[in-house]
Amino acid sequence: MNEFSVICRILGSLFCRQPQDSLLEPLFILIKEGKLADNWPLEQDELLTRLQQSVDPAIMQEDYQNLFIGSECSVPPYRSAWQEDSSEQEVRQFLEQRGMPLGETPADNFGRLLLAASWLEDQSQADENQAQITLFDSYILPWAGAFLGKVEACATSAFYRTLAVMTREALQAMRDELREAENKISD
Repeated sequence: MNEFSVICRILGSLFCRQPQDSLLEPLFILIKEGKLADNWPLEQDELLTRLQQSVDPAIMQEDYQNLFIGSECSVPPYRSAWQEDSSEQEVRQFLEQRGMPLGETPADNFGRLLLAASWLEDQSQADENQAQITLFDSYILPWAGAFLGKVEACATSAFYRTLAVMTREALQAMRDELREAENKISD
């Protein structure tokens, strides 16, 4: 698993899973103890410190519920809610064609798309990154800015405001990395 995959997996999990999910407990321990910063591949030390200082499970759980859960949520986490003429089925079909196992949960959830980017990275050949480029350019980046801006504006906890900023910066860095790899291949 490379740095690209790790970033996508961590950020995707934080958006995809509720803070009370026991699978996130080890990650929250790393964040609270400042150990995530030791292995974080991007230069985001200030944001990692803010994230570390804002871990409060009760506050985070309430904020997560208000932000992402239910029909009255303030920030729907689904691509189909942000882009006209897009559907969850379109994303599902793209991922299934690449062999990604999918459950019943919506495939166009922002966190799940980041997890899909991690999975595609882990499954790809060394010289093959077209699937990641397509995922980023077609299914994540067109709506990520608006989505993350709304998360930042609507979040009541410092944790999710900081996570939105971190994710915006990380997406740009990862897209730049994909472009660089694409340019090397075409040269």
